[in-house]
Amino acid sequence: MNSCYRGMNSDFAEICNRQIGIVPSTNFSRRFIASEIIVKQLNLEHKLNGHDGCVNAVEFNSTGDLLVSGSDDCKVILWDWARNSKRFSYPSGHLDNIFQTKIMPFTDDQKIVTSAADGKVRLGQVLGDGRVITQMLGEHQGSVHELAVEPGSPHIFYSCGEDGLVQHFDLRNTSARKLFYCTAFAERSRHPPNSIELNAIAIDPRNPNFFALGGSDEYARLYDLRNCRGDVTSSNRVVDTFCPHHLTQTNNFHITGLVFSNSSELLITYSDELIYLFQKNMGLGPSPLTVSSENLLRELKRPHVFSGHRNSATVKGVNFFGPNAEYIVSGSDCGHIYIWKKKGALLVKLMLGDHDVVNHIEPHPHLPILATCGIENNVKIWTPMASDVPPLPDDMEQIMESNKQGREEHSRVTLTPDVIVHVLRLQRRQTSAFTERRYNPADNNSDGENEWEAYNQEALDGSVSFEDDSTEHASECNIS
Repeated sequence: MNSCYRGMNSDFAEICNRQIGIVPSTNFSRRFIASEIIVKQLNLEHKLNGHDGCVNAVEFNSTGDLLVSGSDDCKVILWDWARNSKRFSYPSGHLDNIFQTKIMPFTDDQKIVTSAADGKVRLGQVLGDGRVITQMLGEHQGSVHELAVEPGSPHIFYSCGEDGLVQHFDLRNTSARKLFYCTAFAERSRHPPNSIELNAIAIDPRNPNFFALGGSDEYARLYDLRNCRGDVTSSNRVVDTFCPHHLTQTNNFHITGLVFSNSSELLITYSDELIYLFQKNMGLGPSPLTVSSENLLRELKRPHVFSGHRNSATVKGVNFFGPNAEYIVSGSDCGHIYIWKKKGALLVKLMLGDHDVVNHIEPHPHLPILATCGIENNVKIWTPMASDVPPLPDDMEQIMESNKQGREEHSRVTLTPDVIVHVLRLQRRQTSAFTERRYNPADNNSDGENEWEAYNQEALDGSVSFEDDSTEHASECNIS
């Protein structure tokens, strides 16, 4: 059946076609949610206030009715975001900034895994009486910026750290399994090869056997879990690598975030560079250093590029938005939220999301809603508002030009790998010294940590009574 509304405004025609039965209701819902006019109507709905530090992590649960956040205050909050209220909050047990919070699926939102700058991976479990207990699951030597949950699994997830280690966790077991260390490609490294400081890990939802890693060099590496045997002394084979042609073998850029779409597209954001979208056939192969520049230019397709933002001050993520990943979203050092159409890389929305930096943008799993966080001590909820579509800011060109100049000025400063390693070592020493001064060793010795873990395990086993509200180790929270 041909539509009689052909040639009209596409959004209006879509509604008319739905009413007369040309477009099925499910298709209409998905296409209407992804319509550009809906995206352009996004505006600030409200702020979720409750943290006492920068908010670094936000994530919706699988149904989208709850939201979890983690902060520099080492506190985790579960929000009923639509009602602008807390379900509960609890001290995570981390000793430094929380970088990642994940609600494990099919656990009735009762299990939350976290990672932080203290190198620890922890579990927060909600008990039947409303209390939350935490336990350490594993650790890295350095910050753990990201976790990846196996799609649909209530038990299995993975971590990657600045030590280059990838670990496998199964909540049915008590210990983590070390899979492998991600190392630099042989021709560019010393012997033995240096570890890559990892910032990002993502599992392909279309084929969960495959996952990608990104970190302190320019290459995103694709692995097959079936080849990861857990022997950390052996070299695990890389299936494929992805990198923009002009960044190969440069040493000056690194990856801060990456994510897969439902069709296995890989989206990568670089520090002080741009955002790139790769199809599966755009890889450089498992040994990118053997690919010559001539072959790159002649045979390989170039990725789509998304520009205008700046990613320098913090470790930022990047994400898809829309039921079929029709849009790309990113935060920026300029404090703005950028939304591009995936097709054509056109910037369609630019809105102020933080007075300093927007670090992370989390799309709702089913609705055209965003949650964002950054340097400010809150989480912001963005929904389509019933008003006229606001235009792009008048100073958009100046904002984007300023970001571009910042990237170009930074790119002129070239550091050798030895200098970079030296600077990172000094930074870690300063962080370690700060942590020691901040926390009294007498209150945080290993015996105390062991007592904490033993107490939580007893609680999990049901051998601890919670009738006494003055319990020292279990953190109380109010669940409404």
